[in-house]
This record gives sequence, structure tokens and C-alpha cells, in this order.
Amino acid sequence: MTEKAKEKKNIKKAIKKTEKYFYAVGRKKTSVAQVRVYPEKKAGEEDLIVNGRKMKKYFPVLALQNFFLEPIKLAGLQNKLRISILAKGGGLSGQAGASRLGIARALVKLDKDFKKPLKSAGFLSRDARKVERKKPGLKKARRAPQWQKR
Repeated sequence: MTEKAKEKKNIKKAIKKTEKYFYAVGRKKTSVAQVRVYPEKKAGEEDLIVNGRKMKKYFPVLALQNFFLEPIKLAGLQNKLRISILAKGGGLSGQAGASRLGIARALVKLDKDFKKPLKSAGFLSRDARKVERKKPGLKKARRAPQWQKR
């Protein structure tokens, strides 16, 4: 190994050690989002990453983008956080909800003072509703077949 390669390797190790983040998990429907929040002095919209893509590319619908950003706006930390999310399962709506819960939980770990406003806004409560399973003999979860006289 050359000296430059060794130096680069040491720099990468040093960066990984000093890079402090706050971790939390959010869940909604069948989606799970693992959230890492890195506090920074300057961060932009491109520092919000979901599954390796920018948040605006991953959630193309404006309503989902706003839903995702609500806890950050409430805490007043726009452009001060770098967020990395690994979302699995479910659809885009469930993943956005799971991400929002994960971000809110990570913000509470970042600063305990955020707990009261986030909790009063309802961002720290887990929505436990899931799709009901289909039962045998029925067309859907509760829809019975149409009754026939003959």
C-alpha cells in the first residue's frame, strides 16, 4: 500500500469516528424506517437522503414531502440537519409516515427540549393501524359473498 492510500484510509477512519449521529426507528403500517440524524451547521435539501436517493426524488408527491418534513420544521432545524433513512416495506405513504416518526424520535434524542412540542403535535405517537387480514369464506376481510335464495 502506498503512503497516499494509507493516509486516505486513516482519514476515512477518523471521519467515521467523529461523525456523531442520533438513531431512531419509525414504523407505520408495514413500513419500517431506520433514521440517522447528523447535526451540522449548514445542510441543504440534498442532505435529506432516503434509500440512497434525495428525498424529493424518493417522495415525488408534495404532500408526502411536507408530511416527512413536519417534525424538522416544528423543531426549527431546517438546513441544520443531515438525515439518512433506510426505509423498507409497505408503500410510499407508509414509508413517509415511518420516516416522520423516526425523525421525531431522533430529534428527541438530539435535544430533550423537543419532546413536548413534538408530542403535543402528535409526531411521537405510533399509528398502530394495519390492514386487516382476509378471512376464509369471505371475499375480503369482512365482505361476505352475496346471499342467494336459490
